[in-house]
Amino acid sequence: MVTSSKPYETKSSDLNPKWHVVDAEGQTLGRLASQIAAILNGKHNPLYVPHLLTGDYVIVLNADKIRVTGNKMSQKMYYRHSGYHGGLTERTMEQVMDRHPDRVIRQAVKGMLPKNSLGRKMLKRLKIYTGTSHPHEAQVSAGKGA
Repeated sequence: MVTSSKPYETKSSDLNPKWHVVDAEGQTLGRLASQIAAILNGKHNPLYVPHLLTGDYVIVLNADKIRVTGNKMSQKMYYRHSGYHGGLTERTMEQVMDRHPDRVIRQAVKGMLPKNSLGRKMLKRLKIYTGTSHPHEAQVSAGKGA
């Protein structure tokens, strides 16, 4: 008699997200964003399945101290539209970094995540701060004990 076994299926009850702290000081924007996107996506996790939120939380520190190569600071443009005629605003990366350095990293990571409701949930797990301190110390230390 031959018995067959089904392959293991990951259930949402099996998932236990961890907290990762990443220091962005001196790191290149694209390489940093791809590492963060892989963690948010859950690709590092052996329980990864594409239809569940298998990723972890990511805290990025020193977002204002990232590096970019070439002339991206003056040539890379960020566009927003208000929804009204003539409502397109464009800013260089330098202008965005001066006002909101966290948006540069968030936009880079967002472009590397799935464009659906699961991708939006993944992006909510990304926490970006310009300094070295963050309010998630309890979650990070709780994850190291487990």
